[in-house]
Formats: sequence, C-alpha cells, structure tokens
Amino acid sequence: MATRIAIVGATGNVGQELLNVLHERAFPADAVFAVASRRSMGRKVSYGDEMLKCHDLEQFDFSKVDICLMSAGGKVSLEWSPKIGAAGCIVIDNSSAWRMDPDVPLIVPEVNPEAILGYAKKNIIANPNCSTAQLVVALKPLHEAAGLKRVVVATYQSTSGAGKAAMDELWNQTKGIFVNQAPQPEEFSKQIAFNVIPQIGNFRPDGYTDEEAKMWNETHKMIDPDIKLSVTCVRVPVFVGHSEAVHVELKTPMSAKAARELLRTSPGIMLIDNPEEDGFITPIDCVGDWATFISRVREDHSVENGLAFWCVSDNLRKGAALNAVQIAEELLNRGILKAEGQLNPVGAA
Repeated sequence: MATRIAIVGATGNVGQELLNVLHERAFPADAVFAVASRRSMGRKVSYGDEMLKCHDLEQFDFSKVDICLMSAGGKVSLEWSPKIGAAGCIVIDNSSAWRMDPDVPLIVPEVNPEAILGYAKKNIIANPNCSTAQLVVALKPLHEAAGLKRVVVATYQSTSGAGKAAMDELWNQTKGIFVNQAPQPEEFSKQIAFNVIPQIGNFRPDGYTDEEAKMWNETHKMIDPDIKLSVTCVRVPVFVGHSEAVHVELKTPMSAKAARELLRTSPGIMLIDNPEEDGFITPIDCVGDWATFISRVREDHSVENGLAFWCVSDNLRKGAALNAVQIAEELLNRGILKAEGQLNPVGAA
C-alpha cells in the first residue's frame, strides 16, 4: 500500500526529522513533497538519498496528497489545517492548535489507537506535546494494571523542544562563557548554558505554565480525566532528549518488580534498569532511538501504593516526528487509506 505525503514545515527541526523517520521506517509512500513558506521555496531538504525541492505552502495543491504531516506551528495550522482537510487530505498536526478540540482525536498509537477513527469530523489528527507523548506511553500500562490515582512529574526538557534558535542559543552561550562573553538570553527568559530554567511556556493565574497544563489536559484526554496530575516543567542545557522524574500513586498495590515486568513487555517501552551497573538511560543515550526508555523503577514509600521511575525519550522523535509517522502507519494498518491513496469510510473494509 502506497500513499502520497506532504511535509509542511519541512525546513524546521521536526520537519527534517519527519523526513528522516519516514525514510528509516520505509513508509510506503509513492511520493513525498516538502512544503514550506514562500521564503523557503526552492530550498532543498534531504529525504534518504534524495534531495526534495520545497514547494510554496500557499500554492501547493493538497488534493493530490493523502496525508499532510503538519509541523509549521499553531498559527499556521489553525489557518491551513482546515483548508487541507477540506481538500480530502488527512492532517496530522504537531502543534498545540487542535489537541483539545473535541472533534479532533489526540493520538499516541501505543496508548489510544482506537480514537483515530474520529479523524473524519475534521480530517485532522493531533500529535500531543512532546513531554506528554513519552509520559502517557509509560502511564498507560500502569493505569490498565492497577489504576492511576495521582501522578507527580518533573520534566527536564532539552532546548530542541523550543526550536533551532533555542539550540543555537545554548551552543553560543556555552562557547561564549569560555571566552568571558556575557551570555545574552534571547530565546529563553534567563541564561540556559550551565543553568536550568523552571519555566516553559507562559505563566497562568494559578502559577502553573501553559506547558504544564498541556501535560495534564492531554493525559486526561488520552487516558482518563479522573487522574490527578501535578507538573513542573524545566528547561535544561541539553540539545536533544527530554527526561522526566515520575511519581505515581496507584489504586491497587504493585511492587517495583511487578512494575518492571509490566513495563518491559509494554509497547513502545525499553526498560533499562540496573542501577548497580549504571544501567539507566540519559538524554544522550536516547538520541536517534525510537523507544521511550524507563529506568530506576522503585517503590515510593511516601504514599500508599506508590511507584517512582525515570523516563527518557528523543523529543524530536517520539515527542514529534516518530509519533506522527506512527499515526500515519495506523491509518494504513486500519485500512482508512486504500492502496490507491483514496480514503475509505470510517470502519469500511
């Protein structure tokens, strides 16, 4: 089965990673089109051994493609995703624009693949926040086995989550400090080199940031609205790879040993947990990998039925590009797209 795919935002970090993931996973595409803003028209991006010339978003005919992987930001998505969907193309959007829309499914294939059937209302499917994506992959098997009552998460998010300019700022500040240049924050509110910043997104009246609110709202939509979550999101001087310290309170008892066995066999998870031999994963270890890595599983004795663990994933992959491609694969696997690339009605054979 082969399809035609457009990547909108092909020149950005996630857009380029989408092209890499499509090629690495041998996604059955008859044609792949790189699409970007007019200022990038004619620029070339790599897709395996090929170089694709960028098309102008405003002039591109989306009726000739089956799937659009949208990675151009919320403002662009709000304007263009409905137009693209109306042209008969399914949009898989990486921004926050559609995640909480009740008519748009929010999908992590290891967590709620059945919800993908709701795509037809707007022809749009939402990708979750990068930190949420890895979190729900870890939480879903625990919730199914023992029920999640409360979750407390502290994130350690890399600069790539804020885009290329943010990565450049970390690089330039780091170099500058060694030659006595005063760091000049631009993308971040404070110096990021050799520092951590306990703010991602804008502060809300309740003292949380909108990034933190995304994590509990999206988890509620995908898993269970009754789970209580408290989140602190922190930016750290890492280029790629988000980490999370997660503490869960379960409804029924589960030992750390049982949790390890459960997580070891759960989809999308790689358990690396042997602390005595440095058997745990750091952000550098996860770069370029598909998995959500779980380490340091242990019992949290401060609450009844408590567990704690460390969760690491490549945010440009599972947190964005990989998850979007997995959603596209789910569309194919469920027969929503025919071999010719035409849409099947929901539930049709």
